[in-house]
Amino acid sequence: MTTQLTRPPGATAPPAPPRRGMLLLLSVALGLLVTSAWSAPFVDTVLGESIAGAVLGHDPREVAITTGLGGLLFAFAAGAAGTFTACNIAAFSALAPMLSGASGARGRVRAALRPMGWVAAGTFPVAAGYGALGALVGPSLPQLSAATVGDDVPVRLVQSMVVYGVIGVVLLWMGLSALRYVPDPFARLTARFAPTPLVVMGVLIGLFLVGRPYPLFRTMFTYAAETADPFYGALSFLLVAIGNVALIAVLFVALALVGGERTARALGGRRAAAVTGSALVVAGVFTVAYWVVRLLARFGYGWFPVMPWV
Repeated sequence: MTTQLTRPPGATAPPAPPRRGMLLLLSVALGLLVTSAWSAPFVDTVLGESIAGAVLGHDPREVAITTGLGGLLFAFAAGAAGTFTACNIAAFSALAPMLSGASGARGRVRAALRPMGWVAAGTFPVAAGYGALGALVGPSLPQLSAATVGDDVPVRLVQSMVVYGVIGVVLLWMGLSALRYVPDPFARLTARFAPTPLVVMGVLIGLFLVGRPYPLFRTMFTYAAETADPFYGALSFLLVAIGNVALIAVLFVALALVGGERTARALGGRRAAAVTGSALVVAGVFTVAYWVVRLLARFGYGWFPVMPWV
């Protein structure tokens, strides 16, 4: 099965999905709705810290990292805690059309792991490279700074806005490309190397770490930076990345085993482009609206509506 995310060299692009105008409108609306309803305290505390606590065996907020081995375990826990972010879920949704209708459990597992492997090939080098850089540069990185600018806007959040704003624009462009509204920016590379879009998706997931302000992640990052050891920093961030995608990979394989053949048929042809494009548009709109527009509004720069529970 071939999709928008990966096509054999020389293959023609699949046709535009039906009713793509309505699909685009609904995707943008859903992205804005998720932005309005997204509760970071719930995701970070109720979900994230619960998962991290299950990995560590105790409350992660009460952990003081005192050893290198403890820091590595905390790194994996911090990565697992960040599994259910909106961008990760969107990336998973974009991969869903790639489920294969291969016969037999073993064949479906191999077919499911193949795209996840290419995503990992993009994610892990970016994560390890940034971890090494963080250990070399140390606490002077904006992401670890306690300084503020303007109306008490933390410098670390300025970095988040810039990084996630760029990621959001890329995700949005990829979504519009899947829906055939704009040219595919990776068309030439994909013609030579079919998994290119999957590797790019992995790179974007790796770049999430460059702007992440998540408290558990910052605790781990601070310790890794204080070691001034680039190898330790790279290993720590690699474990964060592994923890970040591990559960998603398990869920992806489980879906392939339970309904791979049915899902492959249901999402074939133009539906694959529709699901991929819609997921990426939702992710792109959310990433830009939440990390730029809503975050600026939080500090008095503009306005964005939020739900009562946020």
